[in-house]
Amino acid sequence: MTRFPLRAKLALTALVLLVLPWAGWLYVREMERFLLAAQEEALAATARAVATALHERPKLLAYRARGESDLRDEAERELRRLTGGVTEEEMRSERARERDSAPDGEIDAILKGLERGSSRIWVVSRGYRVLALAGSLKRADLPEPSILQRTLGWLLAPPTEEFDDTIAEDAVAAGREVAAALQGAASTRTRATRDGRAVIVSAAHPIWVGDEVQGAVVVEETTNRIASLRSQALERLLVATLAAFGLAAAALLWFATRISNRIRRLAGEAEAAIDARGRVTRLTTASDAADEIGDLSRSFTTVLERLARYNAYLEALAGRLSHELRTPVAVVRSSLENLHAARTPEETRTYLARAEDGLARLGTILARMTEASRLEQGLSAAARERFDAAAVVRGCVEGYRLAYDGRAQGASGGRAQGARGARSFELALPGEPVPVQGAPDLLAQMLDKLVENAVDFAVDGTAIRISLSAEARLRVENQGPPLPEAIRDSLFDSMVSQRGGQKDGAPHLGLGLYIARLIAEFHGGRLVAENLPGGTGVAFEARLARAA
Repeated sequence: MTRFPLRAKLALTALVLLVLPWAGWLYVREMERFLLAAQEEALAATARAVATALHERPKLLAYRARGESDLRDEAERELRRLTGGVTEEEMRSERARERDSAPDGEIDAILKGLERGSSRIWVVSRGYRVLALAGSLKRADLPEPSILQRTLGWLLAPPTEEFDDTIAEDAVAAGREVAAALQGAASTRTRATRDGRAVIVSAAHPIWVGDEVQGAVVVEETTNRIASLRSQALERLLVATLAAFGLAAAALLWFATRISNRIRRLAGEAEAAIDARGRVTRLTTASDAADEIGDLSRSFTTVLERLARYNAYLEALAGRLSHELRTPVAVVRSSLENLHAARTPEETRTYLARAEDGLARLGTILARMTEASRLEQGLSAAARERFDAAAVVRGCVEGYRLAYDGRAQGASGGRAQGARGARSFELALPGEPVPVQGAPDLLAQMLDKLVENAVDFAVDGTAIRISLSAEARLRVENQGPPLPEAIRDSLFDSMVSQRGGQKDGAPHLGLGLYIARLIAEFHGGRLVAENLPGGTGVAFEARLARAA
């Protein structure tokens, strides 16, 4: 199986950050389109303003009367200029020679007042003749490209003023915006220069004399200003992206390294906690970090603690079973040996009775060892019914008073307690029924376990207090030693016992409270234990679910 470390996974996850520069690039492109539209509107407004100044002024667009041959020569010369291309300087020289064609040079004066440093304005006659030209497409204040723009010119594409601004044929004779304006409709167009190093935006507006179009005004600008802003924005976006990626990579690397070290340390502690024989040699150090790894560390510690207690119980189980089995086996063996040597029927009956007692004790030990597993299987198939918990508790307590009055002998079952001496019981019940959904016999079995535990630890001469509230809380209290803090979390687990010895010699395998917990959960509740105020005793409370 190919190993894929956590740091590599986080590095792949970091690629999601690529969406940020992509979104920034889309934003820059959208802003570029917005600025281009604004530039077109501005140029259209300028062309409209110039055309407005020339409306209804036919003399400004008229030429001096000439002979037919002069007009023909002039048309041929204009055609050669349009097809061959002329520079702005040549166009201005030609315009200066023909300035007397317009009265008083008023068109030049109007254009001179409107021209800007980065725009070019034409006035075109109806016959596609350039009557006036002002301004220039090249800017003198274009900022120099930065080092990064020059280095990554293929990406940032900084603008340049070194482009061919020759007035080409398609700009006048075949220009869509000029043709549309001479047809009476304002129009705009975007085109590249001859050398393709710049983009020109032009707007044309018709000049009206009466109901006829006598010419058009064309205003042009390059998109270098927008391109410069775009390059600057992309440069800042690239720098910010690289910085963000660097910081994110460093943070993710540090975070992944920290997580990897914590997980590796936790894995090492978990592996070293259990030896080759399956014994818990040492516990992991529970982390106090408030995250999932901290929760996992604390879970490992809890699991190992439970496993250590369970292993300790299993290791002590052999000695406990040996201790519990030694006496009945010895009784049976000695009884059988004496039975062989018996001479009278009375001796035979005595030895047989002792052997039967030993076998009965062996059966009790085996029954208690399998009691929990049988109960777990039986609870899943047990039938539920609605019953009055108060009536069940009252009947059980009456039986306890008879079994623990100091005179009951030879009783069987969970209430055979005569040998333990006299015990008094105090009972407190509500004045109304307490409906519970479950099984009455199981509830009685749970109360038997709790009472048996309370009797085992109660101080002689003290009463066992049993109470049931209207909220279906069954509580058993006894005066005696408090619960050790070491077993508070595992008190209701299977095979957990803290008895130092048995008052009646009965075997105890640590299953009573575990069985009581299973029955409480079967009735929709839970079992809790707490020390009484002042450490004078212990209280067990089964918080059952009251039926509707």
